[in-house]
Amino acid sequence: MKLYNTLTKRKDEFKPIEPGKVSMYVCGPTVYNFIHIGNARPMIVFDTARRYFEYKGYEVNYVSNFTDVDDKIIKKAIEEGVSTTEISERYIKECVTDMESMNVRPATTHPKATQEIDGMIEMIETLIEKGYAYEVNGTVYFRTRKDEGYGKLSHKNLDDLQSGGRSLLVTGEDQKEDPLDFVLWKPKKEGEPYWVSPWGDGRPGWHIECSVMAKRYLGETIDIHAGGEDLIFPHHENEIAQSECCNGVPFANYWLHNGFLNIDNRKMSKSLGNFFTVREIGEKYDLQVLRFFMLTAHYRSPLNFSAELMASAQSALERIVNAVDNLKYVKENAAAAELTEAEGTLLEQMQEIVKSFEEAMDDDLNTADAIAAIFDLVRFANTNAVSGCSAAFAGQVRDEIIKLADILGLKVEKKEEVLDSEIEALIAERQAARKAKDFAKADEIRGKLLDMGIELLDTREGVKWKRV
Repeated sequence: MKLYNTLTKRKDEFKPIEPGKVSMYVCGPTVYNFIHIGNARPMIVFDTARRYFEYKGYEVNYVSNFTDVDDKIIKKAIEEGVSTTEISERYIKECVTDMESMNVRPATTHPKATQEIDGMIEMIETLIEKGYAYEVNGTVYFRTRKDEGYGKLSHKNLDDLQSGGRSLLVTGEDQKEDPLDFVLWKPKKEGEPYWVSPWGDGRPGWHIECSVMAKRYLGETIDIHAGGEDLIFPHHENEIAQSECCNGVPFANYWLHNGFLNIDNRKMSKSLGNFFTVREIGEKYDLQVLRFFMLTAHYRSPLNFSAELMASAQSALERIVNAVDNLKYVKENAAAAELTEAEGTLLEQMQEIVKSFEEAMDDDLNTADAIAAIFDLVRFANTNAVSGCSAAFAGQVRDEIIKLADILGLKVEKKEEVLDSEIEALIAERQAARKAKDFAKADEIRGKLLDMGIELLDTREGVKWKRV
């Protein structure tokens, strides 16, 4: 299996630190509002990575944090006249609801920054002792130039940063030894939450939070660190600097970053009026459609979101769901139970499609090609698992599609819906009319059912229905 490593700028063969186990840290959201669809992309793609590792037999320790102390959380709390804890707990709960709707599995651990302050203070103390950090009037800064490897993830040169990269500059820069030094601890302001530290009451800088949580729950060196490409610099670069200068060992062996999400070919922003939360999208679509859409492109590629592309994703996902439903019908109505010799040969051919799915995922988690393999399975089913095949054959083909879809986190089994007795009676009446060749009456009943929100589909496997 090969993964594109931002650190080396190439696809590297994946070799875990401990055989059979994967340690993986994914930067989670800052919880001050409902998560937006930009937040959803790393959640979905790295949840899919985790699922594939588990499919390959790895035991995955998957850690994804909640940043529950931040300027935006404080601002929201002040606006509403409530505590920062009330804001963060509210939106953690809402985030968990959205993750469930997208079929994103809970992490092995979801640490909260505010519960890890002691570890942050300890790491900062170590950095000061080693000469990598210093305190000025209650603020602790990291000495960027003292870290000889600084810039190795973003492939940025320190002198270039000095001249053109004011993104590293923070308030209080006049008291810093160097404009490129960044904050590890900042003193409290009136009305803000704070913690007691050796440098006075205050709170941690953002970057130190992830370094500490990764270390506590995964160890000093981890297999994979992942997140959006917007985090490469300065967040992930600073995490590496802090962690490696403190611990004296490599921080993460593989760095994975997903590409940006655009809306109608423009960057998503509230000012442009093209900002969507996952909750808003969920009002228009089943969030399985959003998940499917996110996986139709390679995770490192930029992805454009639009109503047209979502409609296309919805239709494509329905094709898979309908194929699985058809296979269920064929299995339940098959005359023969056991596999024939010819069907055994077909199942061997089917494994070639499964192999192409695995090859796609082994090639830097290429979900677009993996989805293409699932559609190859659907075509295989539509050609071979038809009326007259055995129940065992239809069942095995169906199980294979469900299994591969589940690796991508896609639910492709139709939810069982119960029709009320009036609709069931009308469907039976229409079937009787068709049998009696009274097609006018059959069409009339079909129209009546459509008015009631039930569309009938006459397939070679028999009559089916769906809500419209």
